Amino acid sequence: MFGTSTEIPGLAPDLTVTDPSAWVTTEGLTGGHLDLLLESAGHRWNAQPHAAAALAWKAYTYWLALPAVLGWASARRVPLLTPQHVLMHFRDPRPLITLGLHPDIPVAVLPTDPIALSGLPQIRVVEDEQALLAEFRRSLLDEHLTPMLNALHDRVRLGRRILLGSLASGVAYGILRSAEAVPGSSADQVHRLLTTLGVDDLIDLVPDRAGRLDVHRKTCCLAFTLPQPKVCRGCCIK
Repeated sequence: MFGTSTEIPGLAPDLTVTDPSAWVTTEGLTGGHLDLLLESAGHRWNAQPHAAAALAWKAYTYWLALPAVLGWASARRVPLLTPQHVLMHFRDPRPLITLGLHPDIPVAVLPTDPIALSGLPQIRVVEDEQALLAEFRRSLLDEHLTPMLNALHDRVRLGRRILLGSLASGVAYGILRSAEAVPGSSADQVHRLLTTLGVDDLIDLVPDRAGRLDVHRKTCCLAFTLPQPKVCRGCCIK
């Protein structure tokens, strides 16, 4: 899905970082590195602090969640995105931030997965799909994004619902944009992941003019407040 011949701004070229010496873990995004992220977002979009924070969160959560979202949807393999296993740098001016996975990142799998018997130390075998979804939520939301969200609240006045709406739309878009590589119903996959995260009430999936599923948000990322206002395709303020 990610490939090694096509670079995706926002993610390390090979997703897994083989030499982490020039990267830092995302643990810093509850402290000083969060200030750097927000400052970078403010300069990039010429945005007020609350809008810069909302847009930085939107970009960050999309790229962060994508490997676990597509790992679940395509292969029932979930990299556990706890902050100490996700790496970042700000050196590339194209994306707001570049993320990569530590080479030793744990990956949760089902007992029926061929790599469950590999003996690799980073493979975590869980009982069933519900347990796999629980690991998805624990690592992505409970241990990674919730502490970051709380740190954001210490800096700007932003409602939790606005921020989690961006997480919900990012998860949904991640699956819909990769529908050809995702077996089964994309709508079902989206519903299971959003229900697991407790954000299934923050978006609707609606057919577009061509009959393909699209995301309709129930919250706004605040892009309309920029000096050059932007209204996203699925924005609730249309």
